[in-house]
Amino acid sequence: MAPFIFPDLKDKRVLITGSTMGIGLATAQAFAQQGAKVGINGRKAPEQVDTLLADMQAAGGEAAFFAGDLSHSAGCAQLVADFVAHFGGIDVLINNAGGLVGRKPLESIDDAFFDAVADLNMRSMLMTTQAALPHLRESAKQSGQTASVISVGSIAGYTGGGPGASLYGAAKAWVHNVQKNWVDFHTKDGIRFNIVSPGTVDTAFHADKNEEVRQRISSGIPMGRFGLAAEMAPAFLFFASHACSGYVTGQILDVNGGQFMP
Repeated sequence: MAPFIFPDLKDKRVLITGSTMGIGLATAQAFAQQGAKVGINGRKAPEQVDTLLADMQAAGGEAAFFAGDLSHSAGCAQLVADFVAHFGGIDVLINNAGGLVGRKPLESIDDAFFDAVADLNMRSMLMTTQAALPHLRESAKQSGQTASVISVGSIAGYTGGGPGASLYGAAKAWVHNVQKNWVDFHTKDGIRFNIVSPGTVDTAFHADKNEEVRQRISSGIPMGRFGLAAEMAPAFLFFASHACSGYVTGQILDVNGGQFMP
């Protein structure tokens, strides 16, 4: 079992959307190591889900899987309801669900593609946060500490994205900015809103790139390589911890090896 680097995360109820692989799963495992009660989510259960959950239990936390398609508002509400029914409330919400969907140049974007990108990256974040709001308020009221909403942005939210990724980049820019309004109107509820914005991370998102392309991208990163999913996870622990970031809200933490410095 890893040492409790963030002792106030023990027994915190943490819902992480889109967390059966990559950054989401690495983050779930990191919270489990801190003794948290973690809900992982995907459209369907991953292979070896029982092993994943058992490993998180062995690491010191509690873990459960909740199926849900968050590209629909009803799926967002149901996920929150299922998590609360299991764990009794929510202290930390991590909006990690999202993805490229596909690469289409401007001339090829149609309504169906627009809706798919917006629903996966924007609707999922908005409607899951909306459904969680009363539970986060109650968490803050009962604990006397802030509840936390942490959403996943992207370096693409600054740069506009790579070839054919204009809608993805725009959706992540929306994620970066929509929380500003929520900070203004929900800080009084004891809820903090922050963003973790990864750079180029070695996950399935970049599995289509050959070695030549990977080397070219790496050469433009001061640290000289792609990031690892496990290197993103501590940023979420920091934002979730009231002891560490109780006076931090409305911020974007860029974890990108120096690839982009806004």
